Amino acid sequence: MVFFRQYIAPLLIVLIFLVALVAVTARAFLPSDLAAPAPIDDVAMSSLVWDVG
Repeated sequence: MVFFRQYIAPLLIVLIFLVALVAVTARAFLPSDLAAPAPIDDVAMSSLVWDVG
């Protein structure tokens, strides 16, 4: 158990961090430009507006 706590668990944490870092960094180089904000449809906005009249 000590071997797992001292060697395996920190290694898994670092590997998960590196995979997440690569995934987030790779988005900057995608041609579809995922860094832009998500589009908002008019249908979604009209459902948020209440008809008071």
